[in-house]
Amino acid sequence: MSTERRPPSPDLFDDVLNVESRLHDAGYSDGLKDGNQAGIVEGRGFGLQKGFEKFLESGRFAGKAIVWANRLPSKRPADQDEAGSEKTLPPLPTNARLEKNVETLYSLVDPKVLSLENSDASVQDFDDRLKKAEGKARIIERVVGGAGRASS
Repeated sequence: MSTERRPPSPDLFDDVLNVESRLHDAGYSDGLKDGNQAGIVEGRGFGLQKGFEKFLESGRFAGKAIVWANRLPSKRPADQDEAGSEKTLPPLPTNARLEKNVETLYSLVDPKVLSLENSDASVQDFDDRLKKAEGKARIIERVVGGAGRASS
């Protein structure tokens, strides 16, 4: 609380009569400063939390895209032994559109391409890519049979 020295007023009771107003003004200005600082700290924490959630979601889509890409028939090795001791996921149906959608999904959420800058344009681009990736993942899950939804 700031204590200002005011010049003496001609009326002796002005200080006593205006003490509530002075204390209110001082408390308000101190509270405003403290509130601004607390708002900045809380805003940064909230921003970090939301940024982490978005990046986690993009990583989840990238992981799904990698698994789906490895299940595509054109990406599987020809000499792979299906009866081998290793457990593998079954190949996806041969479908050019499915292959294109998987490639597009990965290109949207490729960690090497995503910008981590905190500018308005970068955040908007990241959000747009994440929204498009969500749509592509839904399309792929419908074609695949929704097997990826159980893990969501």
